[in-house]
Amino acid sequence: MTATTPTATAAHAVPTARTGRLARLWRGRPEDAPWARPAFLGLLAVTTALYLWNLSASGYANSFYSAAVQAGGESWKAFFFGSLDAANAITVDKPPAALWPMALSVRLFGLGSWQILLPEVLMGVGTVAVLYAAVRRRFEAGAGLIAGAVLALTPVAALMFRFNNPDALLALLMTVAVYGVLRALERAEGAAKWLVLAGVAFGFAFLTKTLQAFLILPPLALVYAVCAPARPLRRLGQLGLAGLALIVSGGWWVALVELWPAASRPYVGGSQNNSFLELTFGYNGLGRINGNEVGSVGGGGQGGGWGETGPLRMFNDSIGGQISWLLPAALLLLLAGLVVTWRAPRTDTARAAFLVWGGALLMTLGVFSFMAGIFHEYYTVALAPYLAALIGMGAAVLWEERTRFAASAGLAAAAGVTAWWGWTLLGRTPDHLPWLRWTVLVAGAVAALGLLAAGRADRRLGLAAAGLGLAAGLAGPFAYTLETLSTGHQGSIVTAGPAGAGFGGRGPGGGGPRMDGGDGGRNGGTQPPNGFPNGFPGGGQAQGGQFQGGQFPGGRMQPPGGQSPGGQNQPSTGQTGQTGQAPAGQMPGFGERGGMGGGGGMGGLLNGASVGAEAKEKLLQDADAYTWAAAAVGAQNAASYQLATEKPVMAIGGFNGSDPSPTLAQFKEYVAEGKIHYFIGSGGGGTGGGMGGPGGGAGSSSEISTWVQENFAPVTVGSATFYDLTSEK
Repeated sequence: MTATTPTATAAHAVPTARTGRLARLWRGRPEDAPWARPAFLGLLAVTTALYLWNLSASGYANSFYSAAVQAGGESWKAFFFGSLDAANAITVDKPPAALWPMALSVRLFGLGSWQILLPEVLMGVGTVAVLYAAVRRRFEAGAGLIAGAVLALTPVAALMFRFNNPDALLALLMTVAVYGVLRALERAEGAAKWLVLAGVAFGFAFLTKTLQAFLILPPLALVYAVCAPARPLRRLGQLGLAGLALIVSGGWWVALVELWPAASRPYVGGSQNNSFLELTFGYNGLGRINGNEVGSVGGGGQGGGWGETGPLRMFNDSIGGQISWLLPAALLLLLAGLVVTWRAPRTDTARAAFLVWGGALLMTLGVFSFMAGIFHEYYTVALAPYLAALIGMGAAVLWEERTRFAASAGLAAAAGVTAWWGWTLLGRTPDHLPWLRWTVLVAGAVAALGLLAAGRADRRLGLAAAGLGLAAGLAGPFAYTLETLSTGHQGSIVTAGPAGAGFGGRGPGGGGPRMDGGDGGRNGGTQPPNGFPNGFPGGGQAQGGQFQGGQFPGGRMQPPGGQSPGGQNQPSTGQTGQTGQAPAGQMPGFGERGGMGGGGGMGGLLNGASVGAEAKEKLLQDADAYTWAAAAVGAQNAASYQLATEKPVMAIGGFNGSDPSPTLAQFKEYVAEGKIHYFIGSGGGGTGGGMGGPGGGAGSSSEISTWVQENFAPVTVGSATFYDLTSEK
């Protein structure tokens, strides 16, 4: 079985006394083949170049998080809490760890697309590097290179390692945690420090995306408790030490937030009672499992339209092209790896590696497949490192055992099923590189036949078959990855690959209706998702497969108006709704038209509005005389104006407009004290009947909107409607 030895071989040893640091960096470990370290560095260089290419096309990407990054770059208090604005009205609906690297970058280099997204790219490259190191600890360099390449070319990974959602940091920290556990499993001495490293990684992963960080904790702890070389009591003590490290590294921030006087800190976004613990165990915790997410779109157990659950969820039309290209092969190779190592001693590190990576994959896969709450396609990036590791390790183990027919048959089966599944996935986007589909199938079939005879054929022929099988398996995801890299992505729901590979241009629902006019074998594009029983938020309706004011290219959440050089969206060429006085009881549309369309449509919830020059100039007038230059319902709406002006804009109701912050009484007090200059008219956020759910704070946003409309005169600024809160009717 493929393994590395702890001592250097004479043929490859390099005298360190005569080798400089640069030479050692290039050469790697003495026992490595001469090509191993250069190939690894080449993998990192190519990954970096790919992920940096066309990076600014996404502009501010998810303006929700970009606004918080801008705020953190201006205010250390906003940095600490993860506030949406520098005046600290409300936080994002996640803990702030993922914002910190980006906010530091903005603080050092200024606000811009590259400054926000470059840290995400570095996280992606770092994840590839840590994954290689983790696999390489027990298997040959080729296994680590295969794992790294599979991860780098997974479409959803290429998307999220260039996007400013928390998932990039989460994937990196989870990979570091696995690496720490694998190092601890190698020997009894020194194991504690590696388990502490894993515990710290889990702790900061919790500060990145709360309870999702703990999905893989049970299988990792179980494998260590059973397979570690130390005595049983010592193993339990080491696990306890790791648990303490987790609690300290993840709990310090939680304790400070919960103990901090609520009156002097921002409201905890996503909660209904201004509590991070409530957010952790409710909206971001058990609610994601059972669907009872009060404050979410369609929350409160009403059903958010997040797609069919079940064991085949990761393979469906919406998610399959994001992550599942090599998932069947990974499951097959996990089984093969366990069979090959079945009779190994209890402490065998190869079997432990399969159990750790396999347990992480199966646990995450099971939760993602059956969770009833909010689920977006891009969440599946969490699976990518585990899947990639199993591909690299499994292929290496079966290749080493290829003289046995069962092993060569296993390699052939992995290549064949991967080619067939790639052919199936490519068939879902028939207009994208139509020739590739059959090329993958034929090449995979040829490779499978060659691998079947690999144990009895010349080694070079076997290598050629293995290389052909790997190329065929990666061709589909590579094509989707290139399409992902060549296209900008904005908004809260984004998908990788060409149009039709995912349904990122729609509302909630893995497998829900599309908004680009196509049905993808599903519902038509004109119906609102299940989570919006009263239509789209604020009453906006999709018509003819597009929102009035511009169709979304490729079904993505890109503003029809494109982008300016600085990453800001230009005003759309089309209009949605009316820009003047709204009918009684209904506010005008979300600010500038564009993004996801005005009229209080999905744009105010899932993507920001386009901010024109007139609106920007208006907000900047005397902005420093106010705590908030403006207030707007919904975080995406507010974020667009904040990013355009770099002045605090209050997000009433948080992300969904459903958080009870501020209350009408608090808002009136802010206005009386002259702290808010303008209210940006909107009909979305929490004003729609389908937004807040039972117990939600939708009423607060609606009450504020109604009060402003009744007491302040509207002013049309370009295509936006402002209310000057310093001048009553």
